[in-house]
Amino acid sequence: MSDFFDMVYQVARLIPPGRVTSYGAIARYLGTGQSARMVGWAMNKAGSQSVYVPAHRVVNSKGLLTGKHHFDGPSAMEELLANEGIQVQDNQILNFETVFWDPVKELEIE
Repeated sequence: MSDFFDMVYQVARLIPPGRVTSYGAIARYLGTGQSARMVGWAMNKAGSQSVYVPAHRVVNSKGLLTGKHHFDGPSAMEELLANEGIQVQDNQILNFETVFWDPVKELEIE
């Protein structure tokens, strides 16, 4: 399992500031499209990594901050996103389609 988590962290570290992706998008990129929940579990453990993982940039497929309770405070995830220019209202990323980063497209191997 740690190998899978390591692959998830490698992808998450590539998400540019000011952009977000979803658990499912990371799973699809890794060729395990049904593993979105496992990606979520990896994000839950991201804070224990020796190299920083921007877990705040990974949300559910509708742009909801479903992992916010795993951060140091109830508004920490939203604050981290706001610091990068991402607008959130009622735990929902506004303009989700505009800020969405799809690793399948963005990391396309030529």
